[in-house]
Amino acid sequence: MKHKKPDWTKTELQIYIMLLCANADKTETEEELEMIQNSTSKITFLKMYKKFHKHSDKKRFKKIDAVIHNHDYSQMELAAFRREMYKIFFSDNRFSMLEERLDVTLDNILY
Repeated sequence: MKHKKPDWTKTELQIYIMLLCANADKTETEEELEMIQNSTSKITFLKMYKKFHKHSDKKRFKKIDAVIHNHDYSQMELAAFRREMYKIFFSDNRFSMLEERLDVTLDNILY
C-alpha cells in the first residue's frame, strides 16, 4: 500500500517544524508552545500538534522532507523561518547539543 504524500500548507509545515524544535530536548515548555500558538490559529496549532505527537522521530523527518519540496521558499522566507526556529531553541537561554544536532539536520532538509 502506497502512502499518500502529506499536503500541508506552508503554515502547517512551519508549525510542525516549530514543534520539532520545541521537542528537540524531549521537553516542550509552556513558553515554547505559547510562542508557536501565537504564530497561528488555534485550530491549525491543534491539528499539527496532534499529528506531531502521533508520529515517531523517524516519521517526523520523513514527513518534513516530503512536504518541504511541495513549496517554493524564497531565501527571505527561509531566513525568517530560521529566526523563528532560533527563538524556540533559545527560549530557555541555552542551545543544547540535541537542539544543535536538530538545527544541522533541518538545515540539510530546508536547503
